[in-house]
Amino acid sequence: MRLALSELLLSVGLHVESFASSQEFLAFPKHDRPSCLILDVRLHGESGLAFQQELANSSLRMPVLFMTGHGDIEMTVKAMKAGALDFFPKPFRDQDMLDAVDRALRRDSERLEAERSTVALRAAYASLTPREKEVMAFVVKGLMNKQIASAMHLSEITVKVHRGQAMKKMSARSIVDLVRKAEAIGVGLDRMN
Repeated sequence: MRLALSELLLSVGLHVESFASSQEFLAFPKHDRPSCLILDVRLHGESGLAFQQELANSSLRMPVLFMTGHGDIEMTVKAMKAGALDFFPKPFRDQDMLDAVDRALRRDSERLEAERSTVALRAAYASLTPREKEVMAFVVKGLMNKQIASAMHLSEITVKVHRGQAMKKMSARSIVDLVRKAEAIGVGLDRMN
């Protein structure tokens, strides 16, 4: 089955790696490119569903598609609730699998792009001075320069300077943009990290 599936995916120009076990997959170097994992529910010596849970608990993030010759509704629901994108009973139509792989690769491409963007935002946020972070926290909460100056016991001009530096370093075009960027990196609106 592994060979037939590999040949199917290769026939449409996809790069394919196949593995005899989950340990072999884990040992293989992962590259920073769109990927997906097609798992059988029954793996040699272990459960594909258990391995899916292991992946979910790890830092490895890639879409998972399941296939099985022994599936039932409960198993399908469990896999989907754990994040599987699709679940195919064997035998399945080749085109259905190809379509699912295409969707999975597009989703993973979006995830990778979002992660790259987040890395850049985190680096920008890390470049802020502690005072700029503090001013940014107040700005994101919606306070005006005068209110920030009062809360921080600073002059309004000093607040404007720190606010301007924070906006520049975060490449924020507006307060709305700054708020979106803060949310994107998980910097809470209640308290800036």
